Amino acid sequence: MDQSARVILLLCSRILSYPDKSFLEDINSLLELIQLEIPSNLYQEVEDRVSAVKAYPLNALRELYVSTFDLKEKTNLYLTAHELGDSRKRGAAMIKLQKIINEAGFEREDGELADYMPMLFEFLAVAEETTKTQRLTKRLAYASQRIRNELMDVSPYLPIFDCLMTDVFEIPTKEELAELESKREEADLEEMPYPLMYG
Repeated sequence: MDQSARVILLLCSRILSYPDKSFLEDINSLLELIQLEIPSNLYQEVEDRVSAVKAYPLNALRELYVSTFDLKEKTNLYLTAHELGDSRKRGAAMIKLQKIINEAGFEREDGELADYMPMLFEFLAVAEETTKTQRLTKRLAYASQRIRNELMDVSPYLPIFDCLMTDVFEIPTKEELAELESKREEADLEEMPYPLMYG
């Protein structure tokens, strides 16, 4: 992964994290950093794609963030949920992700799960490239493309995922997407044969 992709990943990591009080200040600081690291034509493209998110008032952006990423299964920001769906295998997959992070000499400091995509974007932006991080990059490309396919055209987050799929990741083929989709498990929502009693 080249330096341009790494700094763009850092920016996308912050944009796709919950918008707290320092959100706009952080984005502007990262844009200043990026301007020094990437070609001017690429910087202009990235700045244009970020502009819709920056234009939102903070409270409106928080509501949009929750409704986009927290309340919708197909656009959630958890890697193993995209890969495995509602499967018991997610726990083991997260342990493996945590091991990759630890082996690279990093520790998670926020309270997020090990498969939280913004955190994994930041990890890839600073970690040494290895076979494991290359594999993780492909996995994140699949999940990012899956989210991108589900976002509405009017979403200010759509250009962010366009940026990821254009400037950072290779777009998975239809065959790769189909193969990965076949491994997902849907939640069992069938009605129970008898009522469950609590208390």
